[in-house]
Amino acid sequence: MFNTTQDLSAEQSALRQIESLDTQLSQHFKEKFCLQSAFTRPIVSFQANKTRPIYRWYKYKEAFSASLVEYLFQKYEIPKGKILDPFAGSGTSLFATSALGFQAEGIELLPIGQQLITVKKFLEAELTAKEIQKLEDWARFCFWEQTKIKIPLNELRITQGAYPEETKVAIEQYLGAAQQNDPQIQAILQFVLLCVLETVSYTRKDGQYLRWDYRSGRKQGKKPFNKGVILSFAQAIRAKMAEINTDLTASAKQTQMGLFCPESTQNKIELYPGSCLKILPMLPADSYEAIITSPPYCNRYDYTRTYALELALMGIDEKTLTRLRQEMLSCTVENRAKDLLALNPQWLTAITAAAEQNLLQAILSYLESQKAQGLLNNNGIPRMVRGYFYEMVCVLAECARVLKPNSFLFMVNDNVRYAGASISVDLILADLAEKLGFEIDNIFVLPNGKGNSSQQMGEYGREKLRKCVYVWRKR
Repeated sequence: MFNTTQDLSAEQSALRQIESLDTQLSQHFKEKFCLQSAFTRPIVSFQANKTRPIYRWYKYKEAFSASLVEYLFQKYEIPKGKILDPFAGSGTSLFATSALGFQAEGIELLPIGQQLITVKKFLEAELTAKEIQKLEDWARFCFWEQTKIKIPLNELRITQGAYPEETKVAIEQYLGAAQQNDPQIQAILQFVLLCVLETVSYTRKDGQYLRWDYRSGRKQGKKPFNKGVILSFAQAIRAKMAEINTDLTASAKQTQMGLFCPESTQNKIELYPGSCLKILPMLPADSYEAIITSPPYCNRYDYTRTYALELALMGIDEKTLTRLRQEMLSCTVENRAKDLLALNPQWLTAITAAAEQNLLQAILSYLESQKAQGLLNNNGIPRMVRGYFYEMVCVLAECARVLKPNSFLFMVNDNVRYAGASISVDLILADLAEKLGFEIDNIFVLPNGKGNSSQQMGEYGREKLRKCVYVWRKR
């Protein structure tokens, strides 16, 4: 609650200013907005990949679908050449564009994404019939149950107690048995294990954190969470191996070369591990036919927590986890401010554009005022929002630099809301993009907006937030 009538009046005045600036920017881009019924939520999320062979193996919740990539590249008739995804995730854009005949390059910070892309590349191009048979045998005979060798499961503080005890033992036996194979088979077996960790655990990925099932014994809130059926380790592994083997066998019979399409083995997929803020400046200018990506949203989601089970399995320790969290694009309240000009002095123009963006500055001023009055549920929100846009404008500047003239940047992103202030990410980024050399062709709006958080709805009322696909062209 506000302490005085004066405080309430100041808040209302600040929100009116934000709304007025938002309206002005909306009018500027009025002709660019287009309601696109084809872009359903499944198409711009992982959901549409659930039934697609190969793409369905690992549920990377933040991914968009291969169908979206195919639609955009065909609609805009992207000429063959190199494409880039600065936030590659599990590699959907890379594999989908490679299958269309492009040379695909991606940047990915998180080791889980790097691992998924690396193993999929191997499965796409190099897996032999003998190796496929070995996977079938693993599923059929459950080799891990026959070994006495166990490799202790690496855990982080936030993953301790994540599995039923018998499942933890089975995972350690599986790791021990896998180690007795050659490195390529080991990598595939670990990939299969990564694909089932959530289904055999007490946890479910839930945006900002892992949600814990009541059976874990962890302290619950007012309403204990029940994730439903928790598969036994053998059930989960056998089902996933059967799914992978089905896809591999069917694809091999269909194409006799490569898993994704007849052209796929002819096109390279190049992965650059690390932060795009560090890697983008090293890429050559005017070299990409298109960029397609979905950056982290400004929504407080911490991927180092949601993917903690996988990162722990891969041997990530607490120190590395903290470093990864800080190197991510600022999207969580724990992100500290980055010294962007120290990273690249050439970003001064881009940073100045953000500093002069009136709507963004009004939002930041309002959030800082709310923080000063103790009215935010987390004091890191203003720093996060500022960091998000200042870092994104640097990413956009690099995208403009590396794209060929007249080439497209496609981006999926969400709007957000904090402390009653709607933040039109699409408008702010579009305005900044214009200043950095982009022409805004379209901002495609999904027919069904995303609701703001329950906490926001309880205090400020229900408001639908736009989820959009941006189509920008480098001038």
